[in-house]
Amino acid sequence: MTSPRFITVVALMALTWTLMRARGDVDRVPPSVPLNQMPQTLGPWKSTDVPLTADVLEILGKGVFLNRIYRPTDPAPASAPNEVGLFIGYFPTQRTGQAIHSPQNCLPGSGWVFESSGVTTLKTPAGQPFQVGEYLISNGTSKDEVLYWYRSHGRSMASDYVAKLYTLVDSIRYNRTDAALIRVVVPLASGATRQAAHDRAVDFAQQLSPLLPAYIPD
Repeated sequence: MTSPRFITVVALMALTWTLMRARGDVDRVPPSVPLNQMPQTLGPWKSTDVPLTADVLEILGKGVFLNRIYRPTDPAPASAPNEVGLFIGYFPTQRTGQAIHSPQNCLPGSGWVFESSGVTTLKTPAGQPFQVGEYLISNGTSKDEVLYWYRSHGRSMASDYVAKLYTLVDSIRYNRTDAALIRVVVPLASGATRQAAHDRAVDFAQQLSPLLPAYIPD
């Protein structure tokens, strides 16, 4: 049976697409720094870019993507890795029907299972709280702590419903449909607690957050 959530998302996407088409074919996209110029070093972590395969890029659609692994500048023991995965997908326009993929849709397709879900709170550089989604996922014996949120026009939010509603409203008010998904992934090392992975993910996300407006325009 089709879930109410699925019906709501489909209805919002259809309404958004219809109204955006009615507004014209060209979005207003403010200038921004290319994602690939984001600093390779962030706090105690130094990154390596991980290219996305052609089939993954085809699924993601017409956007700009950053996929990196950040590792401690002071290497941790092999038994206790502290790496952090960062994925950012920025879509300058969603007018052609292209929409941001929710982690709830794309992760299961990669073999991952959601063990729990919820929200956690981060703070802006000005000290204002905002909520991000939080998942514990597993694939065989592997477990990851995941934080993710949507960002559009200076707003950060955990809900894909809210993100789609803002896309709809801003397409009418500002002729803008640009938005991004930010995802932070921390593997749970053998014997490590989820709380330790959560704390590392939050610490990383808090250091990342002030950088985002340069790459995802307000």
